[in-house]
Amino acid sequence: MMAGELKRLVDTVRYDWLNYAVKSFKFDEFRKGLEWFSAAQCPGCLNGGGAPCENRKCVREKNLESCLLCADHLTCAHTVYHREWYPFVVDNYERVKQVGFLKHLEEEEQRARAGVTLMAHLERRCCKVVKLEDQ
Repeated sequence: MMAGELKRLVDTVRYDWLNYAVKSFKFDEFRKGLEWFSAAQCPGCLNGGGAPCENRKCVREKNLESCLLCADHLTCAHTVYHREWYPFVVDNYERVKQVGFLKHLEEEEQRARAGVTLMAHLERRCCKVVKLEDQ
């Protein structure tokens, strides 16, 4: 999703001039990387999913709509990555238990419309915080 948007921006602005201006930067390789990442994005289980992943297979076997509906979610080996990298997934699981899956999806759609993004979470999770001291 984000890689696709960056690819679109790069193509629109036409940064290919970097091939000639900056010898250490291989724009064509960068562009191929963006193509790969934009094609590799999983559209999500509710939209048919991408490549057949273990999570999707497990959900089908249990006849569920989402891992968030599974009683084993907090201990499942298939959701370890999600729980470690996206701690809000645990909050989502708890919220589904409180209000139900469809209401949770409505709330998430409202959050997305309000501008709450996955990128904001990743910035908090992955980016170094720099504190400026008073001089």
